[in-house]
Amino acid sequence: MAVLNRLITVDGVVYRWRVRKRPSHPSPLSFAVERADRRGAILLATVGGTPGDWIGTATVPALVATMVRQAQDQGWHPDQPGPAFALRVPEMKPAQKREG
Repeated sequence: MAVLNRLITVDGVVYRWRVRKRPSHPSPLSFAVERADRRGAILLATVGGTPGDWIGTATVPALVATMVRQAQDQGWHPDQPGPAFALRVPEMKPAQKREG
């Protein structure tokens, strides 16, 4: 399976993000985020629900933006070198998928 990097702009800054590799058993949705234009600390974000729960929802880019802002509020500095910054929000789960 190819790893797809996506770009998102949050508050005027462009970030690259990707869903972390799918595990062999159900686990929470995790994704990595970093500045697109330079190396710095990576955000490793984890939310509730499995990756399959989020497929088919239009909320993932908005979720990435929310997690970027929360991580910055909690001390993540994506423009500075440093260790990965882990942010877990297990209570954040996908909205009900619409059938149709």
